[in-house]
Amino acid sequence: MKKPEILAPVGSFEKAKTAFLYGADAVYAGTSSLSLRTRAEMDDESLAKTIEYAHSIGKKVYTTINIYAWDESYEEVKKQARMLQKLKVDAIILADGGILDIVKEEAPDVDIHISTQANIVSGHTANFWYRNGAKRVILARELNKDQIKELIKITPDDLETEIFVHGAICFGYSGRCFLSDFLAGRSANLGDCAQSCRWAYNVYVEEHNNPGNLMPVEYDDKGTYIFSSKDLCLIKEIPEIVEMGIDSLKIEGRLKTEYYLASVVSAYRNALDDYMADPEHYDYTKYLKELDKVKTRGLTTFYFNDRNNKDFQEFEGKQYNPNFEYGGKVVDDSGEKVVIEIKNKLKVGDVMEVLIPGKLEPFEFTIAELWDTETDESIECVNPGKAGQSVKMIIPIDVKNGWILRRKK
Repeated sequence: MKKPEILAPVGSFEKAKTAFLYGADAVYAGTSSLSLRTRAEMDDESLAKTIEYAHSIGKKVYTTINIYAWDESYEEVKKQARMLQKLKVDAIILADGGILDIVKEEAPDVDIHISTQANIVSGHTANFWYRNGAKRVILARELNKDQIKELIKITPDDLETEIFVHGAICFGYSGRCFLSDFLAGRSANLGDCAQSCRWAYNVYVEEHNNPGNLMPVEYDDKGTYIFSSKDLCLIKEIPEIVEMGIDSLKIEGRLKTEYYLASVVSAYRNALDDYMADPEHYDYTKYLKELDKVKTRGLTTFYFNDRNNKDFQEFEGKQYNPNFEYGGKVVDDSGEKVVIEIKNKLKVGDVMEVLIPGKLEPFEFTIAELWDTETDESIECVNPGKAGQSVKMIIPIDVKNGWILRRKK
């Protein structure tokens, strides 16, 4: 039984370190100008640091050049491909045939992964990309498990397959959407999606050629969210995914926080490891409990189990679980009083959870006292009024730099 990799999204070097700390085998990141998350924080220097760090601990980095490029973009494509060849990135993720040709010329030693943006929904298409140099295909989210099994069966054994297991689902077909460009002048296919599908709208929808076939529209005082999907979650389906021979389990969210990364990567890391060690006693509910703490939307299996599934629209517009939030990150573990970079207001009496790398269940404690980082004076609370704001506290277990804290409300 082949063990797939856990592949995490990162938008900065710090996020990459967090993803690796909590169990990712590999991360994927954009270049500074030619990915589908141009607002992520990963500049070329940070990318170089990420690749060097990953290789030093036996991990991998995949980089995206998955835009659909205009002719005027190709000089930059060549430049980026040459840079990635020099940095020895493990793979370049792309969707455009023209970019593929450039990558083969300018970065011949780098593996090619075909992006979900290429809409691979058949073994025939996967074989086309394989014949043109692809080492891996990232399948469209619209496939169900039977279609995935058939695709794997009719493709070469050395063609790797990757599927999304967690995160946002686009309103457009596998991410190819023009809504953001139309409404906000920000093209999703050039790396600048405004996530217009998740905005609130006051609308009524009836299909013109099928009167009476009404799309259910519910709304609150913020409007309605009929274009917006729930988030994909395949934690229950880990056994089937492993058994069908998938090579990589991909988590979406390069713009998400380190807290989100730590929580989601840890849940899937523990779930996969536990299943591989004891397949007969796999219990997805305990991993789902952790994922529920950090969810940004309702959760759905989308089409994985059933092509007729309709339970993937999000009408409530909730952005997070209100009972939990990002508390902070350990940045100095050298003394009895640990220094925490805070991400939300913390006060004496708050109940905190420490996310422990390698363990699913967090450690819970109550803040007994806080100290100002600069003066070491006792304080009652601290607010994140500036970047890098920190506080000292005593945590009743041995913690390490980079560990994430969650606050319970």
